[in-house]
Amino acid sequence: MSDDRPPLDELAAPPMGDLLDGELRDLRPVATRQPWRDAGLVLAAATIVVATLVGVLSLRRDLDALPVVWLVLYGTAWLGTLGLGAYLALVPRRGAVVPRWRLAGVVAAVAAVGFVVAGLVFARTTPQSLVYAPTLANHLGYGASCVALGTFTAIGPFVLGALLLRGSLPVGARAAGAGLGAACGAAGGFMLHLHCPITHAYHLGFGHGGAVVLCALVGALILPLLAKESR
Repeated sequence: MSDDRPPLDELAAPPMGDLLDGELRDLRPVATRQPWRDAGLVLAAATIVVATLVGVLSLRRDLDALPVVWLVLYGTAWLGTLGLGAYLALVPRRGAVVPRWRLAGVVAAVAAVGFVVAGLVFARTTPQSLVYAPTLANHLGYGASCVALGTFTAIGPFVLGALLLRGSLPVGARAAGAGLGAACGAAGGFMLHLHCPITHAYHLGFGHGGAVVLCALVGALILPLLAKESR
């Protein structure tokens, strides 16, 4: 029985269509994420914003009179939350692709509750601190101002981090957003720690800690939109 099939070297692939040919011509190499660089950029952005605002608005007037241990421990808590939250929201485990969004969400929850409680429990005051009449209107007015200022501090670093996460969060975007938001809100809290001379417990808890709460909630809502990969 004869074999009428042509030799393999004479077989030719069918011509590609114009659409496929055009798609192949337009292919470009995809840049891989550099998570540690991304985390460093967010921390650098937060540092620049905090330093700029403190320079423009001035250091708190009671800085020299406050207990050094209180200043250092409170400041360390703000900065530690910034670093840890950004790290978990941006840097995956070794060998993984998706950042540690579950842990980022846990940090957001702990920070949101922790800074409110810490302000209520560990407030310290001095004769040089700013004291206002403890009325509801004053608490709301001064507190809202600091929440707004802390949130303003967080906007730039958060948006940068969200854009750096584009396309890397097929799951867990809300938890990662809460973690990144809380981290950047902690940068705002640290700026307030250096600038705001009000030491009333309600103000520290709900005014300064409230910035972390608000940023975590807003981050959970908008990071899925900002980090969504464009088509």
